[in-house]
Amino acid sequence: MSANQHSLLLDRGNLKRRNRFNKAVEITSTTAAVLAVVVLVIVVGSVFLKGVSALSWHFLTTPTALFGESGGGISNAIVGSAIMVAIAAVMAIPIGVLVAIYTTEFAPPSIAHPVRFVLDILNGVPTIITGIFVYGLIVVPQGHQSAFAASLALAIIMLPIVARTAQEVLTLVPGTLKEAAHALGIAQWRTTLRITIPTAAGGLITGSLLAVARVAGETAPLIFLSSIFGQGMLTAPGEALASIPIFIFRSSESPSSTAHTEAWAAALVLIAFVLALNIVARAFYARSRKRMGA
Repeated sequence: MSANQHSLLLDRGNLKRRNRFNKAVEITSTTAAVLAVVVLVIVVGSVFLKGVSALSWHFLTTPTALFGESGGGISNAIVGSAIMVAIAAVMAIPIGVLVAIYTTEFAPPSIAHPVRFVLDILNGVPTIITGIFVYGLIVVPQGHQSAFAASLALAIIMLPIVARTAQEVLTLVPGTLKEAAHALGIAQWRTTLRITIPTAAGGLITGSLLAVARVAGETAPLIFLSSIFGQGMLTAPGEALASIPIFIFRSSESPSSTAHTEAWAAALVLIAFVLALNIVARAFYARSRKRMGA
């Protein structure tokens, strides 16, 4: 056998091994993706089957029953959750976007890298630690829980998500657009304001919506900061407000089977809200990638 023939046989053997390895990786990846989808379907399907019987217009428009008894609704919890998440979004989203703009467009690497590292650490802090921190910062001095304290905790949780997502989106803006603006003598701040931000607007909105969806179901901070509230439709941020996660937590602890069904129904409402936000976020993200030519 000549040297060329031996080399050809080795190449064919290596090619077969690479093809087998590639096929194994494809099968493993496909299996993992299918399992992820199956888990989601099982979770959503289980919540739907267990909670759909209690889901009604009365359930959605009636406040929680007195002393947490079954037979009431979650209208006050929906309003309370909306108020707390809205306040948190107003606090976290502008700061997060500004941090991303500064670290991406203006800050030198000696500042940008440490800020990103701090954001990653903050994103990994357990939310119950954030709740305890805000409890000592606001609730203890005030002597009572409040929706504002809960919103502050949710804003702290949202901030690194918004900032890191915005950073990644801003880096996707084509450099040729910025170079063209600089070649025309346009100041960097004006380039950022008129070109970079509008181009990445869809991605920035996507990151903000994902952050809202992330904190909408947070329970641990709310237990410390807004779980002792009065009856009826309360809306003042200075006092504790009802919320869907706390309603689910309390109902699941009840010995009543009806309360358990209501907890599943509230969980279904929360899942529907999170899924809707994720769908909207994906739509904005697709639009943003198309606009940036990705």
